[in-house]
Amino acid sequence: MNDRSKKIFLAICIVVPFVLYCVYYYGTMVKNAPYKFAEFKSITFKYGLGDKLINQYDSQSGIYQYVNEHDSLVQTTVKLSKDELLYLHRKAAELGFWNFPEVLEATKNKRSSTPHYYIEYTYERKSKHVLFDLDYNKDVKLKDAVTQLLKELSKMISDAQDRSYKSSSAK
Repeated sequence: MNDRSKKIFLAICIVVPFVLYCVYYYGTMVKNAPYKFAEFKSITFKYGLGDKLINQYDSQSGIYQYVNEHDSLVQTTVKLSKDELLYLHRKAAELGFWNFPEVLEATKNKRSSTPHYYIEYTYERKSKHVLFDLDYNKDVKLKDAVTQLLKELSKMISDAQDRSYKSSSAK
């Protein structure tokens, strides 16, 4: 057996089974991923002072309820497009939302006076929610990641709301 045939034999016996195993393993892993956009149902976003999360948005129904600058409760319908929901899904995955603890709060005695945010992503098989206190200061990187996700959610909702106002005023 010459040197070239030994290399070919080695490749067939070691490299090919390793590549096939990797394809099988990672293919199964991706197929069974717990949070896939194909199974996405809705995003629920609530915020307010303390336990009073008066301001809320549900992407499934499109109902957006918030307190305006005149302290009156306004309820409107704001629909996010599939592309916007996909962007928010990917942003949550990028920021590690699935690994966040469920509760990120500061000290208990300040609970009623600080802004709180509730984010929930719902899928067919699973859901993930996080309650976030703006005064949370235990892990700065985690706080930054949650804050960035909050900004993205707020921006998407306000952009969609502006779009719906423009389209309704143009009619």
